Amino acid sequence: MSDTATETGEAATTPLNDPAAPANASEERLAYRLLTGPDTREFCARISQALAEGYVLHGSPTATFNGTDVIVAQAVILPHAVARADAAVASAVDELAEGVDSQGEYDGEGHA
Repeated sequence: MSDTATETGEAATTPLNDPAAPANASEERLAYRLLTGPDTREFCARISQALAEGYVLHGSPTATFNGTDVIVAQAVILPHAVARADAAVASAVDELAEGVDSQGEYDGEGHA
């Protein structure tokens, strides 16, 4: 049984209930990818494959013309990576807030 499964027999879940999250470090995938190439069916197939692997689109696609072909780019991200980054930022903000006195002054060490 996976170390993420519960003892009650529920289905195993991955970090933050994200089915795209790797089960262990050896399966670690890049959290962010920028896919680029000529605007062809093959490029669309690469985007479709990334979506099937659990990536989600990030931002709008971009396009340019190189004199011969339209070149496109699309960023994709893994949702669990964004959730982890958001949690880390929230934790850091909480830690900083603990060092602020009642007048809003930072009373911790270091530079503000």
